[in-house]
Amino acid sequence: MLSGSSPNRIKNWVCVLEKGTEYEVELAKSYLASLKIPSNILSKRDSSYSLNIGEMSLVYLYVPEEFEKKARKALFALDEGNAEEDTNDETGEN
Repeated sequence: MLSGSSPNRIKNWVCVLEKGTEYEVELAKSYLASLKIPSNILSKRDSSYSLNIGEMSLVYLYVPEEFEKKARKALFALDEGNAEEDTNDETGEN
């Protein structure tokens, strides 16, 4: 059957988050948007069966390659409860 779902490869975009619910990914997308980091969601959720567990329900968050480092740092801080932490990249942009 399914042998491990993985994020799609999309030119110039990188998957920075994968979760089992759209809600979690939407929250992360909103947080990145507040930091002016563009992102897009790709859902592999099978809506006809309303599954929200397993490989048929994964939801992915993608950012442009040039924002990968900043996005990963921001999502890590959010996950650790340090969302107020400075998420500047090397250029000093916020």
